[in-house]
Amino acid sequence: MGRTVLFGSLGGIAGGILFGIIMQTMGQIEMLSAMMGSSGLLAGWIVHLMISIVFGAGFGLLALRFSSLISLTVLYSVLIWIIGPLVMMPLLMGQGTSLLQAFAPAQLMGLATHFFYTVVVAVVYALLVKAAHRTEVKTTAASK
Repeated sequence: MGRTVLFGSLGGIAGGILFGIIMQTMGQIEMLSAMMGSSGLLAGWIVHLMISIVFGAGFGLLALRFSSLISLTVLYSVLIWIIGPLVMMPLLMGQGTSLLQAFAPAQLMGLATHFFYTVVVAVVYALLVKAAHRTEVKTTAASK
């Protein structure tokens, strides 16, 4: 189990960096720092990457329960979209949730970007699992 959390976290870092670049080009990364009562680009990146690691670890945990990474990726994208920009972010900024605006164009763009993030997490996760399996097979074969 620890390895799947690690692999998910590493996927979260990769997805977080790529998603963060998109957010920064759209001028949204600083908005994340406001959730912590701060301001500025560095604070936004720190908050963003911490969230990305937590979400990546969650993906790794759930991957143990799903037989299909594709299904998990789609469902997890929707889940983190609801948790993040629709519920937690507005609440931490002193507003109500954005659930009633879920199908507004800006929120749907958020769903698309969270799907992009989760695809990156899933690809990194799958590659790390495959590499670990390959290493185990070689180690087992060499010890015989």
